[in-house]
Amino acid sequence: MCHLSVFPLLFLNCFHFSVKTMNTSLLDPLYGGFPEVIEEYLELEHGIMKCIAFNRRGTLLAAGCNDGSCVIWDFLTRGVAKELRDNECSSPITSICWSNCGNQILISAVDKSLSLWDVLSGKRIRRIVLQQTPLHARLHPAGSSKSSLCLACPLSSTPMIVDLDTGGTTFLKVSVSEKPSGPNPGSRNKCSDGSTSFTPTAACFSRYGNLVYVGNSKGQILVIDSIDGEVRGMVPISGGSVVKSIVFSRNGQYLLTNSNDRVIRIYENLLPPKDEIRALDGLSENLSDLNGVEKLKAIGSKCLTLFREFQDAITKVHWKAPCFSSEGEWVIGGSASKGEHKIYIWDRAGHLVKILEGPKEALVDLAWHPVRPIVVSVALNGIAYIWAKDYTESWSAFAPDFKELEENEEYVEREDEFDLNPETEKVKGSDVDEDEEVDIMTVEKDLAFSDSDISEEELWFLPVSPIPDVPEQQDKFLESSSKLVDSNNSESTFSEEAVTNRHMTNHASSPVEDDAVGTRTKRNRKPSEKVLELQAEKVNKHSKSSKSSRNKTKSLVDENAGNGFYYDELSDE
Repeated sequence: MCHLSVFPLLFLNCFHFSVKTMNTSLLDPLYGGFPEVIEEYLELEHGIMKCIAFNRRGTLLAAGCNDGSCVIWDFLTRGVAKELRDNECSSPITSICWSNCGNQILISAVDKSLSLWDVLSGKRIRRIVLQQTPLHARLHPAGSSKSSLCLACPLSSTPMIVDLDTGGTTFLKVSVSEKPSGPNPGSRNKCSDGSTSFTPTAACFSRYGNLVYVGNSKGQILVIDSIDGEVRGMVPISGGSVVKSIVFSRNGQYLLTNSNDRVIRIYENLLPPKDEIRALDGLSENLSDLNGVEKLKAIGSKCLTLFREFQDAITKVHWKAPCFSSEGEWVIGGSASKGEHKIYIWDRAGHLVKILEGPKEALVDLAWHPVRPIVVSVALNGIAYIWAKDYTESWSAFAPDFKELEENEEYVEREDEFDLNPETEKVKGSDVDEDEEVDIMTVEKDLAFSDSDISEEELWFLPVSPIPDVPEQQDKFLESSSKLVDSNNSESTFSEEAVTNRHMTNHASSPVEDDAVGTRTKRNRKPSEKVLELQAEKVNKHSKSSKSSRNKTKSLVDENAGNGFYYDELSDE
């Protein structure tokens, strides 16, 4: 009995510690680390996903498709929660951006359009058409105060700040002239036919949207005031290569640039996040003895400083959609080589810690989950792959004194080991103060989302309506039922005769029985003349005997033998 009592006690002990571990995981749910394996993939029945974006909490994932639609996935259930489709847009989506509170989505498409959508209602708020195709579009991070402003980076023109309410555009400078007189448009290149084209320029807002950081084709980072468009500083990049993409970390402490020289560079932001303009004004006053480009470079050196460089020294691959992790601890970049789906992960010290190898499909876009160590990558075939950590079960986490055994071992328990009140050990009292009141109403402020707009109600999830049954299945069922009823009604006369015939024929081996059954369920077949004569003779015999002698008819069925023969037995009155 002692051996049997071990299992329930051990189960209760493990359950107690598992609940405790689960409660502590709510505070720190294994958010550290980086993804390792493909956990799941998302695929659409119609449409191919091109770009993706998480909301601030990571509960919703928006994907732009090649048919102009935007599909919103519930990332917890991995199901489609909403589909935003515009009848006026059937061109591929180039970028997706969530608003600060998650109630709106900005979508840019190949047809040169910018569309702002209300996520909860699924209705389009407004739509404007630009002169060039916007490759990237980002909403102003200030929230409701500047919800109509967005930053657009067109394909062949300078970046612009667009007012979605009025449709007005403010073009930003992409270069600063080395000479005092005359502008020098550094992003223009001469084509073979003599025409002038623009190199696509990357730009992004700072954390609070006070500044815009522009990476141009000269290998420079310009710090521009988002209100008046004035260039406040300039940071030259070593090598002077074209900047393809630029993005800030979530906390605004680091800036990432992806250049055409196949190097990812990380810059540390030296400006205070909320007082950037005031800090730039102070730097400009302190450097009043300098003018022109020299002054801008001196101010730029006080704004950004090079922190780290990342590259593949062996293969020298180009990088696709590089970004930071949720806390800025890791830096990831996708390989832009054809036929490769590789994701490189570095730590902030510059060490390559992991290379994730996916299917033999080129990588199009990727995004790191805002909270958890999860990466979602989109392949060229439109399938989104979810990369997560490879968790292994550790039973020692349920109890500190739990020991995992490699093989079975014989254990001899003490005589009082499973007693209710053991004499050798003292029962420890609980350290929890039962009289202390527990506050379940106050919500602690999450440091990861401390800059969220509290004045607006943030959208976490989308309500999903229940899906009714497929009407085709119901129609088929009703149609088959009506056919069965019609066939039974049309052959009711024959069915009655067939029932009478079954009283005369062997149920096990008679072909007449097979014909009758087949008439009711599968096919329509007319009875033979011999069967009709036997049925009429039997009916007449029964009617004559009942009228003349009023005899009682009994049917004796040999159930044990399985024969269906019926006999008429006459009984005297």
